[in-house]
Amino acid sequence: MQLAGCTDCHTPGHLLGKPDMSRFLGGSDVGFEVPELGVFVGPNLTPDRSTGLGNWARDEIAAAIRAGVRPDGRVLAPIMPWRSYSGLTTSDAQAIVEYLRSLPPVTNKVPGPFGLDAKATVFRMKMLPPDQASQHD
Repeated sequence: MQLAGCTDCHTPGHLLGKPDMSRFLGGSDVGFEVPELGVFVGPNLTPDRSTGLGNWARDEIAAAIRAGVRPDGRVLAPIMPWRSYSGLTTSDAQAIVEYLRSLPPVTNKVPGPFGLDAKATVFRMKMLPPDQASQHD
């Protein structure tokens, strides 16, 4: 998953410079703060049934990757770059799904998401729109 960059947001320690490869794609320990939406932590992508994708059907995982939609119909957090993956062929999306399903399960329930009034219990990276980012130069 180096090619798609999944490890960046879904492997503990990766965004802090020390990826924990024993929990590869097992969910992040860093949250992304999106103004006016809250803080979102990259979830566990392993086939663990209690904290990962183990109960998701293959087509549900592919829909999350290509359309940004969870099995319950909710849209994934805006930090998930599904639009970049929306052009994947069905075959390529299914290959990613099969790869994720082949990983060793990692039991790791990530915290959140945290609403606007909730206190995040993880390190946060704040995402700013271009008009706000220029104010912080």
